[in-house]
Amino acid sequence: MNPRHTEPAAAPKPAEPVPASDPASVPESGPARSNARRRRGVAVGRTLLAAALVATAGVAVQTTSAGAGERTDAASAASAATAGDPDFYRPPAELPASNGELVRTEELRLGLSLPGIDGPLPGSATRLMYRSIDSRGEPVAVTGAYIEPAAKWKGGGERPLVALAPGTMGQGDQCAASKALEKPLSLESGSVSVGYENLAIYRFLARGVAVVVTDYVGLGTTDRPHTYVNRLDAGHAVLDAVRAARSLPDTSLTPASRIGLYGYSEGGGATGSAAELQPGYAPEIELAGSYVGAPPADLTEVLAAVDGSTLASALGWSINGFLDSDPELGPILDKYTNDKGKDALRKLSEACVGDGILGYAGARSEDWTKNGESIPEIVAAEPEVAAILDRQRIGRLAPTGPVRVATGTRDNLVTHEQARTLAADWCAKDARVTYVPVQLPDAGEKLVNHFLPLIADQGAAVNWVTNRLSGEPDSPNCSTVRR
Repeated sequence: MNPRHTEPAAAPKPAEPVPASDPASVPESGPARSNARRRRGVAVGRTLLAAALVATAGVAVQTTSAGAGERTDAASAASAATAGDPDFYRPPAELPASNGELVRTEELRLGLSLPGIDGPLPGSATRLMYRSIDSRGEPVAVTGAYIEPAAKWKGGGERPLVALAPGTMGQGDQCAASKALEKPLSLESGSVSVGYENLAIYRFLARGVAVVVTDYVGLGTTDRPHTYVNRLDAGHAVLDAVRAARSLPDTSLTPASRIGLYGYSEGGGATGSAAELQPGYAPEIELAGSYVGAPPADLTEVLAAVDGSTLASALGWSINGFLDSDPELGPILDKYTNDKGKDALRKLSEACVGDGILGYAGARSEDWTKNGESIPEIVAAEPEVAAILDRQRIGRLAPTGPVRVATGTRDNLVTHEQARTLAADWCAKDARVTYVPVQLPDAGEKLVNHFLPLIADQGAAVNWVTNRLSGEPDSPNCSTVRR
């Protein structure tokens, strides 16, 4: 792979667990109750952030050579060797003609790696910018990364490719997953970003599977906000990342390389969307298998569950994203939002998931509105808002390749019921669905109930995708989930 920035020719010890209970069980009322909920959420958040960091650090050791790749344009002399050089992430005025077409590339030095005889382990990485299309039908630049594994592929067929869709990283450009590959823990400008998806990425690389990671629309790129949990933007970005990876020169991928998708939480929504959009949007990409973990398939239900939780910041990221993709929401937002809410939305637009947890754990949407309305109440009162959320529903199209839908049965954040409904909806359309209810005890805290299945099921999920990439048949079980 070309290590230089190119533009294609024009065409410590883990924190001790903190006992936590659901906010509804807190005996205080009013401000005292809100403060207690926030303190508890921050404590839980710190524990999870520490666990994510330990898991990320456990896959490799950091090398002293990590830094940005050389640049071939005039900006190279002025570019600092830090993760996420803004010059790379700034889209050009004109984009290529085709979706998935590369805009530019440069070397990306993995922050967690080891020297190897034939090159760095677990592989060598390339930062990407490619064209996609947003939910308004407009071309958009998306960034990401491709990692060529050092390990040999020992399964059936040619070396395969997995497109990994990250879980919630935040909304600030510094939070992008491609930047987290270079700096797994970032505290730049006081912002807390942890590359917790690196663990799954490295597990695939260790098996000889090539990986392409998307940053999604607006995350990393400097021209627009990240359109968080936007079904079309996310699905398109995942499928176009596959197209971009296939077009890279000097990789071991071939036209016969099987393709898989992997994602959890926001990433599960993205892979679920991509799997059902693929027949119409990218028919040339045959999907061998798609892992759809804890997908937010029904945003009306999920946003109600998120409200007041440790991950209440996701409310702000959702609102900011839909304001960009659906600007007609602007007058409705002004109608309801008070100064505190506007300040929260502004700050969250520049925040990573760590900032969101530490700064907004336990926040309730009713505190962000002029008359104390909650998000569910506003959705019920405003048909236009309800229609926008309804358009994000995943499950109304049928994937043609095998899918594995996994959800924690105790997940009351990205709720188990709506994820299981997605599996049932696809089964009703005769899709090849393997539904996996992840059975774990109730931790008494929504974010923990959502996070633990990610870790507990990850090995099985990686195995399932790897087996599909090797050509092994799947074992659908729709008979267990049909309505």
